[in-house]
Amino acid sequence: PGLLRTDSIPEVGEDAAATVGMSETLSEEEQDELRKELAKVEEEIQTLSQVLAAKEKHLAEIKRKLGINSLQELKQNLTKSWQDVTSTAAYKKTSETLSQAGQRASAAFSSVGSVITKKFEDVKNSSTFKSFEEKVENLKSKVGGSKPASGDFGEVLNSAANASATETIAEQTQEETH
Repeated sequence: PGLLRTDSIPEVGEDAAATVGMSETLSEEEQDELRKELAKVEEEIQTLSQVLAAKEKHLAEIKRKLGINSLQELKQNLTKSWQDVTSTAAYKKTSETLSQAGQRASAAFSSVGSVITKKFEDVKNSSTFKSFEEKVENLKSKVGGSKPASGDFGEVLNSAANASATETIAEQTQEETH
């Protein structure tokens, strides 16, 4: 008649014979048979639980004698799991793809480096840079005196700083003597 069930669903551990009795009528003989089977299954479960506990205790004793502890087991499990992962087709495909991407990125960075180096060389060889370099050389010769000119910009700056410091010290010395 209705779509909704009105009888309750039995929970695990409820008396199976009583639950079955609610939905259909069993003979006294059938109920006794089911009770015996229930007792037998419960006894088997208890026996299996005891055997399992004894096996687990024996396993722990063997591991203790072998010096295997929980940390070592965890390490072995992780190692095995990692090996399982790395042997999958998906991992191998991903690894190959990432490797190819890395090689392409490396080649791209290398070519960018070559382009930058070439641009610096182009700038150094340009007429504007050469003109600037000549102006720096002229400044150096004026500030530093008759020292031979070198093309190192850092040396030119150091030389100019030293010349300026030398002039300041000379001026202070002259003021103190007068």
